[in-house]
Formats: sequence, C-alpha cells, structure tokens
Amino acid sequence: MTLVDDIVIKRLGRAEYAPTVDAMRAFTRTRGEATPDELWLLEHAPVYTLGQGAASVSVANGIPVVQTDRGGEVTYHGPGQVIVYALVDLARRGIKVKEFVRRLEQSVIDLLDGRGERRAGAPGVYVDGAKIAALGVRVVRGRSYHGLALNVDMDLSPFNAIDPCGYPGLRVTQMRDLGLPFDDQRLVASIARQLDA
Repeated sequence: MTLVDDIVIKRLGRAEYAPTVDAMRAFTRTRGEATPDELWLLEHAPVYTLGQGAASVSVANGIPVVQTDRGGEVTYHGPGQVIVYALVDLARRGIKVKEFVRRLEQSVIDLLDGRGERRAGAPGVYVDGAKIAALGVRVVRGRSYHGLALNVDMDLSPFNAIDPCGYPGLRVTQMRDLGLPFDDQRLVASIARQLDA
C-alpha cells in the first residue's frame, strides 16, 4: 500500500472478479466521511462482465460470464490488462458522475501521450478507432466503485467472442501493439491529478 496525494494505492496483483467486487461494495458501504479514497490496481483471470446495460451473451470459449452492477455493456478482463478500481468519494470532491468518467478517460489519454481520444456517446479511450480502455462505474450515495480497464500486454482474442461495449465489430488494441511503454506509477499519478483538478 502506498499513498499518492491523499489517495491510498493498493496493488492487488491477480485477483478473482467476484470477491473483488464484494470487497469494493463492502468498502463503499462502510466508509465514513473522512475515509481516504483508494485506487486498487490489479488484473483478473479471464472473465466477461456484463454491465447494467448489457444483454446476456453466450460464448463458446469456456470463459465465465458474470453479471455485475457497473454501468456499461459487456467487456472482457484478462491477464495483461490493468484494472484500476476507483473508490472515490465524488460528493466530497464535488465531482459529478459524467465529469468523473471524463477525468478517468483523460488520465488514460495523458498516459498515451496524446494518442488517445474520446468517442461521443461511447465512454472509454480509443486509438485510431480501436478501443484501448473501457470504463464502467457505479456510484452509491455519492461514492464510486468499479473504474477502468486498460489493455496493456494481453491476448486480445477473447474480445472476438463479444461485441465489446455493445458495439458490433469494434476493434480493440493495447499499449504493446502501439509501441507504448506502461508505467503504473504514471497512470496512478495521472488519475490523482485528474481527481484534484
């Protein structure tokens, strides 16, 4: 555990999806007015997750499909993808939900040295039309959990079994294929800057 500005940073390594979501819910439910915000950095074993806007999907590759309470559609998580769960008291920081999503997107755009971009009506970060980062949050009583998933150095083929984020034919990419190095400390610092903006 480390501290960046007033945010607790936890690097959890490889973590199972369902227990991690349960832990985020418990943290959000029990945190107090003075509880520091936390960023959890981790990766998941292969899993598809269905956000609140997603229709059910059927896949033939044996990867589990899990319904969850974040916003958004269907996405894939797997080794080599960096997940940042942002447990942030938005009310205390005076940040509205749409602005929070924009700030998370901007933290990735900054990490990509300006190569990333937004797409109107489709949260996330894109490079040359291919999605590199997916976002989905849940806010309860002004406090967020879930967050962003950044494709760093992973097997992208499981995305072929779904319509990523509900968009048929949406291409995905990753930092390795773009020749961009990944530094989790830069990403954390970028998110912290956005939260303090």
